[in-house]
Amino acid sequence: MTLPQNPDSRPDASCGGGLNRREFLGTLGEAALAGAALTAASVHAAENQPAAAGPPRGAPLRVKPVLTYGFQQRREFTSWRSYGGVCNQETLDKEVHHIEDELKALTTKADFGLEILPIALVNNDAHAATAAAADGDMLLVYAAGGGQRWLETLAASKKPNVMFLRHKSGPLYLWYEIAHFRFLRKSEDTFKEPNMDIDDIVVDDYDDVLWRLRALYGLKNTRGTKVIALGGPQAYSKPGQERGPTCAKEVWKLDVLTVPYSDVTDRVAKYRADAAVMKETEHQTADLLAQPNVTLTVDRRFVVNTFLAARAFKEVMAAAGATSIGPGDCMGGLIRRLDTPPCLVLSLLNDEGYTAYCHCDYTHTPAGILLHHISGKPTFLSNSHYPHHGMITLAHCSAPRKMNGKDDEPVKILTHFESDYGAATKVEYTKGQVTTHIVSNLVCTKWFGFRGRILDSPSYDACRSQMDVAIDGDWRRLLRDLQGFHTQSVYGDYLREIGYALKKAGMGWENVSET
Repeated sequence: MTLPQNPDSRPDASCGGGLNRREFLGTLGEAALAGAALTAASVHAAENQPAAAGPPRGAPLRVKPVLTYGFQQRREFTSWRSYGGVCNQETLDKEVHHIEDELKALTTKADFGLEILPIALVNNDAHAATAAAADGDMLLVYAAGGGQRWLETLAASKKPNVMFLRHKSGPLYLWYEIAHFRFLRKSEDTFKEPNMDIDDIVVDDYDDVLWRLRALYGLKNTRGTKVIALGGPQAYSKPGQERGPTCAKEVWKLDVLTVPYSDVTDRVAKYRADAAVMKETEHQTADLLAQPNVTLTVDRRFVVNTFLAARAFKEVMAAAGATSIGPGDCMGGLIRRLDTPPCLVLSLLNDEGYTAYCHCDYTHTPAGILLHHISGKPTFLSNSHYPHHGMITLAHCSAPRKMNGKDDEPVKILTHFESDYGAATKVEYTKGQVTTHIVSNLVCTKWFGFRGRILDSPSYDACRSQMDVAIDGDWRRLLRDLQGFHTQSVYGDYLREIGYALKKAGMGWENVSET
């Protein structure tokens, strides 16, 4: 066959003994905190700062569709026509309407915020430059035809590009034939395109477009998140303490504000003297305990104290415009002052749509925020255990209940395991549920992921909420390669989205469930 003319001529819990987890964390907390650029001045709210008006919502992903095309004129005795069915004004108009209808359907199907901007038509260099500079978070490029350098101009915009090609879904696109050879490889045998790769190109399938958009939505809403570090960043390891805050700022653009514990505890003291607040808190407690799938095994006052603390946490976030929070040394810093550990507090906040995790550790916090925005569900931060026989145990005391994003899983309210005090959650997870699990390494260069299936919610002598998970994939590879310690887990399979977002963020990724 005749090759078309080059378009350029025309894109741990411990039962006792040794140094336990809390003592180890406290030792780290005594050291000078790394990442001074992130430990901003404390945030102090007005005396009567109200609680947050409602759960936070992510900003929609603003998608700019771009259709590249080119018309040719018949010339005798030569190859004058490129591949493709968008070849004149009539077929162009029809294709624009086709794309508009498809994008309306895509928006309806999306389970996250999408805003579709007007389609940009590109058939010359000036049009390509204008489209590259257009408003929007990313470009969805319909490469029906046109010049290679137009696609290269769009890709060089520094906005993420997803290229859509038609094979069977409509008029055949020229770049369905030559996107790999001309655009990615520049007519050579090795990849040369610096701004896109094979994972950025989709053929026919809008489900493949949708999961990429979901990944970019998650990335957009993770970057720039304001995070409250109660008591300051306190990682679970020396490498995490040294590298976590810097990575949070440089890679994830997190805005971390250090707030003293007194910003929470002073509010709680004020609430106790406010009859109206105490009446509301008693109603919240009664409503929770009246749920048929809630079992209380501790003193009711710990639940009341939890709702007071949750109110204070939300006020502190509202005062700073933050949607994420974490207490550093909850044992020494908060448990005495709140008269409960913050375990159940964090559970309630995650169920409301915030991201709230034990320890101000910026190795695992970005993973939780990203996984939350991608999935639209709360994530369970847990301690990982030794992988064996194709399974792993995960456990912590601050597990959320709305694991599918809407329904409350059954829960027993027990004491926090290690202190045997206060209120913590033992969530009964759904057996057989498919899950996604992410472990970030301590030096903040690589994440590990695997798909799981919940086998059981056991009751070992360990952190209260526990899941035994079957590992989908090479469990010995996980055993051999695993770095880091804390795991972020969510219901559903989001490994593709996580891997795609990490590539855009420049973070290493190992998917144990990938064949």
